[in-house]
Amino acid sequence: AELQSGPAGQLLVGLRHQVHDEPDPEWLLRPDVGRGLAAVADAGLVYDFLVRPRELAAALAVARRLAAGRFVIDHLAKPPIASGALEPWAGLLAGFEPLGHVAIKLSGLVTEADWQAWTFADLRPFVDQALDVFGPERLVFGSDWPVCLMAASYGQVADAARALIAGLSVTERSAVLGGTAGRIYGLD
Repeated sequence: AELQSGPAGQLLVGLRHQVHDEPDPEWLLRPDVGRGLAAVADAGLVYDFLVRPRELAAALAVARRLAAGRFVIDHLAKPPIASGALEPWAGLLAGFEPLGHVAIKLSGLVTEADWQAWTFADLRPFVDQALDVFGPERLVFGSDWPVCLMAASYGQVADAARALIAGLSVTERSAVLGGTAGRIYGLD
């Protein structure tokens, strides 16, 4: 409430915490965190899950409990792109399929890949899995700028996203590249 009532508070649309830096993979399940997430939902704000696969089960439990909230999983939950291993990440992600109030952000992928030698082909299985689970209406493009600069330019990240969703319809690509974010975050 204090942030929303401050200068430019009406521009606040969401919050996030670097959950992946918490030592406890079940940090999201703490009662105090649950009260905070309920307050975020009550305030009409989106909560971004900044998690890795080790925290996905806790994020899923929170999303199931807080059906009135709106959630976005950042960076596809940082899958192990450099190793190419889809599991256990893909199996954990699948639990979110029926939860229409949870979206996922197509961002941060190049920094999870080999920074010097990543290709679109390295990213494709992870993006395809996210599309299978969430569909384009729940997939949000994000650049992860400036962090992405460790592995790619902003232009390269945007080009990768466009290439990886090229098989979608014009309407679906438009959703991923802006429409979904506008709807979820309540942007004009």
